Amino acid sequence: MQQQQLVKKERRMFSSSDDSAMMKQVVGTHSPDGRDVELEPILTVIEETFHHAIPANLDGVINGTHDGLIDEMVEQDKIAFSNFEDADGILEGLAHVIHKISCELSCKCSGGADAHASAMAILNTLSSYSWEAKVVISLGAFAVNFGEFWLVAQLFATKPLAKSVALLKQLPNIIEHYKSIKPRFDAINNLIKAMLDVTKCIIAFKNLPYQYIPDDTPPKSTALSHIPTAVYWSIKSMVACASQLTSLLGMNYEYISATSEAWELSSLAHKVQNIHEHLKGLLLLCFQSIEEKQHDEYYLMLKRIFEVPHLDNLKILKALFCAKDDIHPLLDGSTKTRVNVDVLRKKIVLLLISDLDISLEEILVLTQIYKESRIQPDLLYEVVWIPVVDNLMTWNDSHQHKLEQLQSMMTWHMLHHPTLLETAVIKYIKREWHFEKKPILVVLDPQGRVTSPNALHMVWIWRNIAYPFTSMKEEALWKEESWTLELLVDSIDQYILHWIAEEKYICLYGGDDLEWIRKFTKTASNLAKTAGITLEMVYAGKSGTKERIRKITATISEETLSHTWPDPTSVWYFWTRLESMLHSKIQQGKSFDNDPIMKEVMTMMSFDGSDQGWALICLGSGDMARANAELSLASLTEYEDWEKDAQENGFVPALKAYLAKLHKPQHCNRLILPGISGGIPEVVVCSECGRTMEKFLMFRCCTD
Repeated sequence: MQQQQLVKKERRMFSSSDDSAMMKQVVGTHSPDGRDVELEPILTVIEETFHHAIPANLDGVINGTHDGLIDEMVEQDKIAFSNFEDADGILEGLAHVIHKISCELSCKCSGGADAHASAMAILNTLSSYSWEAKVVISLGAFAVNFGEFWLVAQLFATKPLAKSVALLKQLPNIIEHYKSIKPRFDAINNLIKAMLDVTKCIIAFKNLPYQYIPDDTPPKSTALSHIPTAVYWSIKSMVACASQLTSLLGMNYEYISATSEAWELSSLAHKVQNIHEHLKGLLLLCFQSIEEKQHDEYYLMLKRIFEVPHLDNLKILKALFCAKDDIHPLLDGSTKTRVNVDVLRKKIVLLLISDLDISLEEILVLTQIYKESRIQPDLLYEVVWIPVVDNLMTWNDSHQHKLEQLQSMMTWHMLHHPTLLETAVIKYIKREWHFEKKPILVVLDPQGRVTSPNALHMVWIWRNIAYPFTSMKEEALWKEESWTLELLVDSIDQYILHWIAEEKYICLYGGDDLEWIRKFTKTASNLAKTAGITLEMVYAGKSGTKERIRKITATISEETLSHTWPDPTSVWYFWTRLESMLHSKIQQGKSFDNDPIMKEVMTMMSFDGSDQGWALICLGSGDMARANAELSLASLTEYEDWEKDAQENGFVPALKAYLAKLHKPQHCNRLILPGISGGIPEVVVCSECGRTMEKFLMFRCCTD
């Protein structure tokens, strides 16, 4: 879209507005001999000349008090003029041609001379120079005339020599009536700014790296075709400005008060400003093209660097974090001081990658796990948080506050600021490590090799037992696991672990239907008394709906219906661990058909995804009976129908058998899978009826 707009603007500006025959004449003057002139130092001198020549306040010139302003800038001038040493040698070789053009401007531009003819004369004089050199040299010659004009005017009130020269040039009359001719001075100043902008733009095109954007490659080729026009109009504008300055000398007040000359300069300024805007747009497109190629180059470098072996991890860490040449890109979470990547040398590094929406629960649980690792000397790993922000152009104080708030909560290492992350690194993280929205934890071994593309699910399931967080360790841990209440609850609830050891009956239930919860807990409590068993009940909530679950938990506690997890983080962690088990199994290539743990996990998640509640009952760490809300309540209500079986074969086996008898999968469960790094399985089987489930897409933002 931007390219199309520039093309339309270009047609209006360079085709219809300019006389093509005239531009052929301009291009005909161009016969460069290949000499290369260093232009930036000259342009610096020119800018300083204009800066000091144009008075901020003409009252100071009239009253002779402008020296005070100059005195205030002495230190600034020392710095500025210290950069002029490079320009001195360059200008020495150009002194003759600058003087020649200065004379062209001061002599031939007086008396209403033809501006086009004068501009062509200057272009002929500079025929052997490049286009960018033509405009800089011409601007330098004009700066000489402009500077001399204002030097005499500024020193008139304080220096006898300047006063004499001013009298001979009749400058006192001009200064006396400066308010009347201020529009003309303002127009000249505006035109000078426009000419400087165009000149800088032209030089910027010259300095574009050829290896990324050759001269014959659009949009650079388009811009280069328009630079002769830009140079011509800039030089013609210098001629007009010089003519205006010359016309002021010796003129009477009545003539000076005319504003037609100011209008002419304003018209030229508008023309040159339009040229600058167009060139600036093309330059921006060039920068974007260069940036894309540099990002592609950096991306390929990252791919290569991860593919070859290294003695340690520093080369890879520097490629990730030090592209912006910041020697201290990391922040130590414990001391909040800036540190170098050397602190991570030859350590296992866990890259925690997320956006700024990483949840409080994730940080709290990770902090607990990380603190546990610090008191175990054999766990030699470090965590580094990498905040990924897609559009830094929209970065504001709110984002900065959020970043600082998150950093204050973290005790591990972290990237100091998202701006230190190269675009190519973000691209690599997304493309190679499949980062989208949910946080991931990429594991690098001491040599910088990726040993797990996402170990976050391992950390949630086994915490520090998963060290060193490799895919091989993950596979070994699963071989030791079976579907038990210990695996399901882990360290979330220490009471449950005690009850398991004491061989008590345990009921874990969830959902957000408070009326069903009241009925179910009352029925289960009465049944336990009837059956003569000790039944401990715990409410596990529901994933996602934090505020509602918090209120239900409070009600359950107030009415003493069962045990609860009053900390919302525990409820979040319970369901996150279940999701993590599914992540892990999918990443290992397991399927519903051949993996019993995966089948049970998906059943639990199906319960959670439905509009009903659910319950599971087990004896200690033994076999489980689980069902949705309707069947759970029905089976307990109808205890008389299976009481004999319970007395003969055990409470849980009898309950499982009765649930199987009641089960009629007329309406199956709904399974909501979280976004999984690496993809969603193509085929998912219903845990109730065994049929293949139909796939839908759901996008969820707020969880309450």
